Amino acid sequence: MRYAVLDLETTGDQPSDDIIQVGLVVIEDGAISQRFSSLAKPNKPIPEFIVQLTGITDSMVADAPPIEDVLTDMLPLLEGSALVAHNAGFDHMFLRYASEKSGYLPFDGRVLDTIPVLRILFPGLTSLQLSMVSAAFGFEHDRPHQADSDAEVTALIWLKCLEKLDELPLLTVQKIAQLFENDPSDMGWFMQEMRLRKEMQTSLDPETGRYFRQYALNVDDWDEEKPAREGKDGAGELRSETFAEFYGKIKANLRSKFDDFEEREAQEQMIMEVEGSFDAERHLMVEAGTGTGKSLGYLIPSLYYGIKEDKKVIVSTHTINLQEQLRARDIPLLHDIFPAPFRASILKGRSHYLCLRKFEQKLYNRDFASEKEDRVSAAQMVVWLSETQHGDDEELFFAGRGAEFWQTVASDTDSCLNRMCPWFKKCFYHRARHEANIADVIVTNHSLLFTDVQAENRLLPAYKQLVIDEAHHFEEVASKHLGMDLHYGSLVGTLVWLFKDSKSGQLPNLQFRLERGTEEKATEWNAVIESVYPRLVRIKEEWDKLTELLYLMIGERSDSAGNETGQLVLRLKPESLPKSWNTLLVIEENIYLEATEVTKKLDRLITELKEETEEFTTSSVLTDLSGSVKQLLRQRDILRFFLQMPQADYVYWLEASPFYKSKSLQLFAVPLDVSHLLKQHFFDTKDTVVLTSATLTVNKSFQYSAAQLGLQPLSDERKVKTIQLSSPFKYREQALVLIPRDFPSVKGATADAVFLEALVGSLADVAVETKGRMLVLFTSHRMLKQIHPELKERLKPHSIQVLGQGVDSSNRSKLIRMFRSQSQSVLLGTSSFWEGVDIPGEALTCLAIVRLPFQPPNHPLVEAKNEQIKKSNQNPFTALSVPQAVIRFKQGFGRLVRTAKDRGVVIIYDTRVLETSYGRNFLYSLPGPKIEHLSTQHLVSRISGWLGGDKE
Repeated sequence: MRYAVLDLETTGDQPSDDIIQVGLVVIEDGAISQRFSSLAKPNKPIPEFIVQLTGITDSMVADAPPIEDVLTDMLPLLEGSALVAHNAGFDHMFLRYASEKSGYLPFDGRVLDTIPVLRILFPGLTSLQLSMVSAAFGFEHDRPHQADSDAEVTALIWLKCLEKLDELPLLTVQKIAQLFENDPSDMGWFMQEMRLRKEMQTSLDPETGRYFRQYALNVDDWDEEKPAREGKDGAGELRSETFAEFYGKIKANLRSKFDDFEEREAQEQMIMEVEGSFDAERHLMVEAGTGTGKSLGYLIPSLYYGIKEDKKVIVSTHTINLQEQLRARDIPLLHDIFPAPFRASILKGRSHYLCLRKFEQKLYNRDFASEKEDRVSAAQMVVWLSETQHGDDEELFFAGRGAEFWQTVASDTDSCLNRMCPWFKKCFYHRARHEANIADVIVTNHSLLFTDVQAENRLLPAYKQLVIDEAHHFEEVASKHLGMDLHYGSLVGTLVWLFKDSKSGQLPNLQFRLERGTEEKATEWNAVIESVYPRLVRIKEEWDKLTELLYLMIGERSDSAGNETGQLVLRLKPESLPKSWNTLLVIEENIYLEATEVTKKLDRLITELKEETEEFTTSSVLTDLSGSVKQLLRQRDILRFFLQMPQADYVYWLEASPFYKSKSLQLFAVPLDVSHLLKQHFFDTKDTVVLTSATLTVNKSFQYSAAQLGLQPLSDERKVKTIQLSSPFKYREQALVLIPRDFPSVKGATADAVFLEALVGSLADVAVETKGRMLVLFTSHRMLKQIHPELKERLKPHSIQVLGQGVDSSNRSKLIRMFRSQSQSVLLGTSSFWEGVDIPGEALTCLAIVRLPFQPPNHPLVEAKNEQIKKSNQNPFTALSVPQAVIRFKQGFGRLVRTAKDRGVVIIYDTRVLETSYGRNFLYSLPGPKIEHLSTQHLVSRISGWLGGDKE
């Protein structure tokens, strides 16, 4: 097959714009056979932003041929070819316009877009941007946004796609073709062609592989997975040697593996302290700064203890990202250097795993909400199934509505057939559970840890040793998971699952199957289903009425000022409810009664059907239906709990968006203080809990964190030990903190014009000096959006790009990729950028902290905690607000120095660190950088001197 890979550069994206460069690469018989490129003279000047993007100037095209002459040479090369382009709609449109204007017939061949093909064939690609894809495949792309270079790279990518199609199992290709068989587009034609090609290949060279129920998989039955060692004797010498002897072997193996291996004193100290705490059965709090190597600091002693004592050790992280990092980086390293065989497993929340039964049913029924989008997502997952060993959604990169598609096929407890499921031995969730049961160390996350508590410890294997990484988030996650919430869309979603319309939804689906079946009671059962429909409609109507009234209440109440994200928030107190609350209680009672009646009828129906039919498809439908019934019951109970407010020690509040109004309403009920629950479930019941983070202390003291976590008193070292490890980085030489002492201050929550003008001016001056390479941390989305356009305008003449969270993209990973790929950039970020952002090396030279990160005092949970502190005659600002802000501030500061070679500047634009009594808490908590305050006008010269090598 012949392909013509096209790329065009234009003066813009409108039909009135002109082509300024053409790049074409012809592929025949799986190889590049011809290349064509030419500049084209446009009928208008090239806009400045196109010049910046492409590097093509007016002078470069001044003597170029007009587009009609370029087409004369190019169009013959398209004959008999399928046209391929990256974002093909754009290039095909401009080719058509140019052909028509030049008097040529428009191209009438097949048109294929690399973007959906890449999504399908490479399910884990995290970006579909041309330069990112070429980098992922290791292709050189020396002149991005120039047509010849882009066409060349696109051709190499297309060859890679064809190569991948050849490598896929026949069943996988057939399944993809099946998904596209009714697709009238050229993509449908292409997939059928690829199926025929694969079938011919396979008939000549039969393939072997792992198949099950007409799907190609990359796993065997999970019960074939065995422990790393057989019996207690499997630990070998490890049982007879001391930890010091064992650790000596680890270090020897590290030296032989890495030529530049250097012992880190802090890491070694942490390893010894963690092992000592396991041995003494006491709890441990370890603050270990960036560069300590915390992961190995707790994994090495955890594995040693787990193997030697034949006990499970659980490691819990706050983020899925860190779980993945441990899986991809640290655990493979430990397999290389560990003196004994071991197993470490990763266990996530159930919704992260694919339910193979649901996926099979969805593809069989073609139950697609959006035909075009869902077809691509399904094909992507068919390819992924032939490769994955974990079935975990983190391995997939969804675009468009892919995440919604995943929700319909994710594993969940309520609709699981367990051993009755034909996919049971292949099930990814049960595989992860089995691997956890035979592992020495299980890496999970805080969310699942609390889900396990709520499930009465039925999810995780029994354990007495626990390591909590990113422990500064533990209390916050506990509040969220030990509380409850209900979103408007969640209840509507359950109702839609049950009865979407006359064709889809679980109940119509069941009716359809009953009508086709031969069961004697089919008419009676259908009558039961029919009787449920009006009740479901009434629940939806009452729920709409209730949420609209609650939304009006947010708007009417004076304490419902929007927070920084634009959300409307209203705290509700049982002692001062609005007069209309009784009306709401009547509506809630109606919902409760209707939901109770629906669930009773459907439970009875499900029981009868299970007893009288064994057909798998029906039982599968029944399992999903049973799951929705349980979900409706849960939502009914949460709604009752929220409206009746039975627990005095809970905080109740509403949130909504002013844009989506009642459709965005969310109800929250959260325990005010979780410290006693953490004590009860962890510190009183586990032999050892190790808590570690880069930020656990305030003013060198663990007191605040310990109190929040319920880990008191700290005075008895036999029960709790605390240790603060110094970072291996030389902060005094690597980081300079500058505070412009004459900078305008901000009064209240919003910034005035004087502050904003001064901030834009200073950031622009600094960015010019540092050539971008700057991260600016805000506490306010509003302020970020106020600053962004003005700063962008000021830095435009210097070719420095400004990237803003929520302006250029809301995706943190995408923004960081853009920042790294464009050396002269300034990145503006809010809440999620204060931690977990890792930009080592020269890409980040300057960090600016606009304001100290205090939480908004009017957030319901913060407000309630402040009230509780006041009752105990303490000052809530010094007892809660300052320590919380200090920990956040330390996290923000930690973004600058990520390796021993990093060197840069931190600017604090909030003069409260100098002017207030609490300000020293922030500076004193930093890990020893050089700190100077000076006038704003001297900032740039001081930065210039420091970055130039001046350390004084």
